[in-house]
Amino acid sequence: MNRMDATFERLKQQNKTALIPFLTVGDPSVELTLDIIREVEAAGADIVELGVPYSDPLADGPVIQRASQRALKGHVTLRTCMEVALEARKAGSELPFILFTYYNPVLQMGLDLFFEEVIAHDISGLIIPDLPIEESTEIRRRAKDAGVHLIPLVAPTSHERIVSIVSDAEGFIYCVSSLGVTGERSDFYSGINEFIETVKQYSKVPVAIGFGISNGEQVARFSEICDGVVVGSAIVRQIESSIPLLEQENTKQEGLLQIRDFVSQLKGIEVYER
Repeated sequence: MNRMDATFERLKQQNKTALIPFLTVGDPSVELTLDIIREVEAAGADIVELGVPYSDPLADGPVIQRASQRALKGHVTLRTCMEVALEARKAGSELPFILFTYYNPVLQMGLDLFFEEVIAHDISGLIIPDLPIEESTEIRRRAKDAGVHLIPLVAPTSHERIVSIVSDAEGFIYCVSSLGVTGERSDFYSGINEFIETVKQYSKVPVAIGFGISNGEQVARFSEICDGVVVGSAIVRQIESSIPLLEQENTKQEGLLQIRDFVSQLKGIEVYER
């Protein structure tokens, strides 16, 4: 069974919701990304999105853009991100890893090699935000053959496309909570509850929500109605603020502890029991 499916099944039996942090691989370094994966797992993360840094992102707000720029200065590539997943696994991580990448790096690698590497590096899922459902047939077929889930994004503006996007989905449905790019928010799309209910009507797989969720209160709110909650920019911002500590050997552990504490607050036990 795919690690992601097993995780959602276990959490369902426990009446809990998955916490899914997003990390930009290589921010501030590849070595520190491996340390951060260990910390978020210790803090209670259930699944981790490994973001491939990209110079021309479609969906990323300013916080993740800055993280990508820092990672790109370190020459982090799609292959680097896959290697991080495997190294984390060798170090003992049990987390399912989702590769978050734009389509151009996939095309540059070539689909045959890409899926060979995805399998070899124990990747459980893929998110490709600039690949619309209408153009994803080949990728979905290859992902299915590889036992990897191509996770669709569905937005409040999807309207009549919701059924076609979610009906044959695998892994989980990623519901976009707000219009626009990623980033921390205090307000969400006004019809968000109805939107999620509509998605759940047509989905055979778990439903998660992301974009803009940044604190325990918001996680708690969406845990009531979703199977998973993705937190990206808020965690990446915490990493950014901890960089001065992380980059000094004598203060690195303090910086890692700040990140762990932040994720622990998001993962409050009372938040996830539904």
